[in-house]
Amino acid sequence: MPCERKPMRYGHSEGHTEVCFDDTGKFIVTCGHDGDVRIWENLDDDDPRFITVGEKAYSLALKNGKLVTANSSNAVQIHTFPDGEPDGILTRFTTNATHVTFNTSGSKVAAGSSDFLVKVVEVSDSSQQKTLRGHEAPVLSVTFDPKGDFLASASCDGSVVVWNIEEQAQVISWPVLQKTNDVSNAKSLCRLAWQPRTAKFLAVPVETKVHLYERESWNHVTTLSDDLLNQPINVAAWSPCGNFLAAASVGGFIIVWDIESKLCVERQKHEKGFTVCGLAWHPSGSQIAYTDTEGCLGLLEGFRASVPTTNTPKVPAGKPERGYEDLFDDEDDDQVMDEGCSDANSPAKKAASGVQADEEDDDDFVIPATGRVKNRGAILDDENSLDSGSLKFGRPKFGDDNDDDADSAVMTAGPLPATLRPVYEGPQPTPPQKAFQPGSTPVHLTHRFMMWNSVGTVRGYNDEQDNAIDVEFHDTAVHHAMHLTNSLGHTMTDVSQEAVLLACASTNELASKIHCLHFSSWDTNKEWMVDLPQGEDARALCLGQGWAAVATSTLIVRLFTIGGVQREIFSLPGAVVCMAGHGEQLLIVYHRGTGFDGEQALGVQLLQFGRKRRQIINGEPLPISQKSYLCWLGFTAEGTPCYVDSEGVVRMLNRSLGFTWTPVCNTRDTCKSKSDHYWVVGVHENPQQLRCIPCKGSRYPPTLPRPAVAILPFKLPLCQTTTEKGQMEEQFWRSVLFHNHYSFLSSSGYEVDEVGQSQSQKEQQELLMKMFALSCKLEREFRCVELAELMTQNVVTLAIRYASKSRRMALAQRLSEIALEKASQIQEEEQEDVTEYSDIRQTLEDERSQELEEEEGEREIESEDGVEAPKRQLQLKFWMGCMQVLGSGKSSPVSCHPRVKNILDHMTPSRKLAPLSASAGKSNRSPVLKPLPPRAKGKTQEILEARDDQQKKADAPTAPSPICVSKPTLWLEENRKNITADHPDLEETDIIKEAMGLFRNLSADERLAWTERAKGLTGDVKDLKKRKRTEAGGGIENEIGQLEANENDAKKKKAMDPSSKLSAFAFHKD
Repeated sequence: MPCERKPMRYGHSEGHTEVCFDDTGKFIVTCGHDGDVRIWENLDDDDPRFITVGEKAYSLALKNGKLVTANSSNAVQIHTFPDGEPDGILTRFTTNATHVTFNTSGSKVAAGSSDFLVKVVEVSDSSQQKTLRGHEAPVLSVTFDPKGDFLASASCDGSVVVWNIEEQAQVISWPVLQKTNDVSNAKSLCRLAWQPRTAKFLAVPVETKVHLYERESWNHVTTLSDDLLNQPINVAAWSPCGNFLAAASVGGFIIVWDIESKLCVERQKHEKGFTVCGLAWHPSGSQIAYTDTEGCLGLLEGFRASVPTTNTPKVPAGKPERGYEDLFDDEDDDQVMDEGCSDANSPAKKAASGVQADEEDDDDFVIPATGRVKNRGAILDDENSLDSGSLKFGRPKFGDDNDDDADSAVMTAGPLPATLRPVYEGPQPTPPQKAFQPGSTPVHLTHRFMMWNSVGTVRGYNDEQDNAIDVEFHDTAVHHAMHLTNSLGHTMTDVSQEAVLLACASTNELASKIHCLHFSSWDTNKEWMVDLPQGEDARALCLGQGWAAVATSTLIVRLFTIGGVQREIFSLPGAVVCMAGHGEQLLIVYHRGTGFDGEQALGVQLLQFGRKRRQIINGEPLPISQKSYLCWLGFTAEGTPCYVDSEGVVRMLNRSLGFTWTPVCNTRDTCKSKSDHYWVVGVHENPQQLRCIPCKGSRYPPTLPRPAVAILPFKLPLCQTTTEKGQMEEQFWRSVLFHNHYSFLSSSGYEVDEVGQSQSQKEQQELLMKMFALSCKLEREFRCVELAELMTQNVVTLAIRYASKSRRMALAQRLSEIALEKASQIQEEEQEDVTEYSDIRQTLEDERSQELEEEEGEREIESEDGVEAPKRQLQLKFWMGCMQVLGSGKSSPVSCHPRVKNILDHMTPSRKLAPLSASAGKSNRSPVLKPLPPRAKGKTQEILEARDDQQKKADAPTAPSPICVSKPTLWLEENRKNITADHPDLEETDIIKEAMGLFRNLSADERLAWTERAKGLTGDVKDLKKRKRTEAGGGIENEIGQLEANENDAKKKKAMDPSSKLSAFAFHKD
């Protein structure tokens, strides 16, 4: 195997160095004691690019465009390649990391450290880590099993250990090295190497030899040595084909062995005899790059697989080479067999090329960029050349001109049918994201935040000295700080203003437990604990107002009261990812399916545990950024659901647009480098604040010192936000989105800050007016009309004035039409509100009058016996007290029980007569409002008088009931049965509300028809009222007038929905 040694060149300062090739072999990458990583296009590159990774760089690894380095900051960093942009910190140690390496696929990184630990980290999610403990001294090197099952590590304690990665346990340990107390004092770096592809042998440098251990049996099968090696071997490296092993020694020797023959096929010595500490094969197998302890870089070129002649002849000399073609029928068979294979891998063509190999010039050995070898005889085929894992043949192989192909042709002819089977090359499934607790840092950290939310923080400590949990509240008025002993090993928690909820995983002896510290309880027992069923583990938990929820591994969500009473239980369609609670709302994110190509298929459910429990969002897909995962889930302080993905995009629920998710911020826009992140801890809508913790070089903050909270602004990703128009549009729609919570709070029965709501409405109208003025300047009159549609009636009037002054009469004319339309809409809404209120009031009064008639009939019979008089007096006194409460306005006729509502509404107008007239305050009061003292005879007389009044009303000419006069009431009476059939659980008041909503949805023609029907009955009612006024005289007439005035006042004071309030604000702005 003759090769050429290129002159070495200076690369780094004196000290330890390492080298590797990128996946394509285009670049040589080195790191050194100066803290730089240099990227060389070739050995003659006079100006290599460099990346500064720290004060010192101890090791590096490169795979799939990711560069991982171990530096002096005790961290393992990751950078993009070849750009060199920081991409975060994979893991940290208490001392410096000594060696890093990728697995075969590049999805995991293993790192050994001087603190005796070995960590295996997922590249895509650094929180997924496994720690291998067992070494008693600093770790020298680590290497992955190509099949991904095992990992081998060498240590200064003299042992080489094979680990089972999944079980995090030692498989076997060989005490073959010399013990030392530190890496700097070790005689050898002992860089282990596992044979690629087959993973059959593990190469372990031991003194001046290399021991080969067989996989699975772990037996020492052979030893490779050479007479020139008189000093310890530092590093070993396999060729890409797996047939050759190179080793470099402290004395500067580089030896290459053929594994099959176990003979040395190449010997090279460092030009100055320095220690070689880095060694790497080119992906094609044609070069070996090496570095020394003086910081220099060298290269060996022209490797040609020259197997010793003692091992070459395997076919009788007299048999012609043409005989190999007899294995195939004809040329057509050759084409079929060679289909999909490179020329180098074709058994039929390799035989013919063997005759011509000696005659061909060395220049024919060319490996093009495409990876297909043009010289068919230049490739040494090995038993693993055709692997069943891929159909993309033609990869560069380590070659030999004089290779005898008899054996290889026979060996590869058998596996070809299996190799040519179709292999799936479509989208690959994405590993599902594991469950996590929002506001917490990874579980594997010894000191971590178990929860950080708007109420407080929960910190967990799990080290050799202590295993405890500290709970601190932002507002000490809620509760004082708590220190808890974590004897059960709780890993997840949540904290609210009522309680602290904790959960731990199950063990072989103990079940998974839910532990609640209800510190707001008024009794002495302030904690409770629940064991989950066997085989069921808690995966996520959260707290709400008066309830707690736990999602388990069996796809079940269990609800508890805050006191520990078990409530509802329901199943999820997939494995839970995380949960969040706020007030009466529960937000759940779960896996709704399998994602592909790095995408996560997540679903979301939003439930509300109010008076009427309902599911607001049921299994809708949760939109996240491409190839990202969920990082945080929660609610704003005002109760709007929101979440953050790994790309830093913050999304918020838009209730006014059909429960869609709107991106409101991107935290990556404010990061200074790719390795910086923001860890979200809270969101506020008023004021608009995103509260988060800046993390420099990592995704999670340290627990100590206590990190400072930063506030980021929100910004909708609209187009052209650098222009004045785009900025105003962004501000307007952001204001609309962030003030939607007012309508939600009012509909949920919460108090609303009317000042803040009015201020937001004013801000929105001002922005609309500014955009209107800008559009006028740009002569965009159609756009002006579109903006006017969003304005209130008063602001439209102001826009008309602006258009008139700008001499845009056509625009002013169109705006005046819009203003008239808005004014009519306001009047219709007010009229409908008044009519609806009157209909409800009259309906309840009629029901109550009917009940009174029935009760009076019963009382008349009882009064004759004279037995129940005292009881009737107490009942009547109770009813009069209820009437007085109703008249004071403390209750709403819509929100009370029907009986109380009727009395309340019936008495409200009469209660308001007193302040209107001093003379009427005493003389005109009805006996019903202020009854005589409770005497049996007086009460009986009062009841008889009331009965006489009812009799007079019955004798009067019958007129249609007032409820039949209005069009909604007429529609309700005829459609009551249909409404009650569709909604059997509704009360009378809710039926009336439902009818009003349905009546509003009728078309204009249908409503007009009901109006005509109502007009036919209105005249009779009016005549009846006039006749009653004439009979009653002036005093009664005044009383009715005052009654109507009070009714109008009551109607005006009736609560309106947010849209009505907005209209009223604009209409009465002057």
